[in-house]
This record gives sequence, structure tokens and C-alpha cells, in this order.
Amino acid sequence: MEVDLNNLKDRLPINVITKLKKDPHGKLVGYKMVDGNQFGLVVKLNIGITQWFFEQELTEIN
Repeated sequence: MEVDLNNLKDRLPINVITKLKKDPHGKLVGYKMVDGNQFGLVVKLNIGITQWFFEQELTEIN
């Protein structure tokens, strides 16, 4: 998975966004319910943290 920085909302701390600009890649590890009718994708990022994202904030890479 790759975080699409153009679609990323400003809901993350600036230090995480700064790290994502250096390496936006990671591996999908799960799902998270974020409200009654939406879910997030949990990604273990190469920068050493696990973070959830909305589907539109990610792109799949091969």
C-alpha cells in the first residue's frame, strides 16, 4: 500500500506527515470501524508505525 499524500486529510500529526513524505509505503494489516457505515484500513508503515487510513487515502501498489 502507498499513502496518497494528495488525498490525505490533515487529521494526522505533522511529524507523521513529514515521515510519510519520505516513505509513504506500508503493508495492509487489518481493518478498523471508524463510524457506523465506514471503515478504515490499518497499515503497518515502513517508517515504523501502524496507522489507519480511509480507503481514498491509499493506493495499491504491486
